[in-house]
Amino acid sequence: MDMFGSLAPFAALLALIILVIAYAIRILREYERGVVFTLGRFTGVKGPGLIFLVPYVQQMVRVDLRTRVLDVPSQDVISHDNVSVRVSAVIYFRVIDAEKSTIQVEDFMMATSQLAQTTLRSVLGKHDLDEMLAERDRLNEDIQKILDSQTDAWGIKVATVEIKHVDINESMIRAIARQAEAERERRAKVINAEGEQQAAAKLLEAAEILSQQPQAMQLRYLSTLNVIAGEKNSTIVFPFPMEIGRLFGLKTDKPTGETQG
Repeated sequence: MDMFGSLAPFAALLALIILVIAYAIRILREYERGVVFTLGRFTGVKGPGLIFLVPYVQQMVRVDLRTRVLDVPSQDVISHDNVSVRVSAVIYFRVIDAEKSTIQVEDFMMATSQLAQTTLRSVLGKHDLDEMLAERDRLNEDIQKILDSQTDAWGIKVATVEIKHVDINESMIRAIARQAEAERERRAKVINAEGEQQAAAKLLEAAEILSQQPQAMQLRYLSTLNVIAGEKNSTIVFPFPMEIGRLFGLKTDKPTGETQG
């Protein structure tokens, strides 16, 4: 009993040492970094792997360096042409400086989310609805540059910004449909007018060529008659050439109603 009594203090000391060592040992994964504070002051960034901390003297904050996905809630935006839309987006970002993301900002996730919402409304409010629908790539790039420049002081790198949805109310959808229909009708009329213009130009060119030789018009008549005869029509309407009328003297030169005295 005396031997066990003498070993009790050593056993207690050994247990205390093991407890201290267990508390001092930290294991950080490959994608983690530890921001270490000694008596409340920043002393460095450690990891990944096995690190040791002085119990009750040093504290550590774990920071995840993996890419994070932030879903920006739908925002009410008034476009430059006074159209009310609801826009939602998604942001991909990651921590590149564990020290800044821990010391410079209290909650970088919340800060990045709020900044993304205000930036989304600000950038899209400067563009028309047509630009929001047709030029998303350029708008995504503009928003990404603005966010990246402002979050650089927090140790955050914004990699990608994607606009997911641009929701328009029903009345505006009907107005856009009417506008698209009117645009299609306008294009159809322009194309038809251009076709008529080209056809008239070709007809004028053909008439000039045919007028050089009177026999060419007669050959044209015969060709047309051949086409009509091939369609098996019972009645054929054929134009009377004006040249034949001039040959027979169908032009009157004297006025009627003259009296002799």
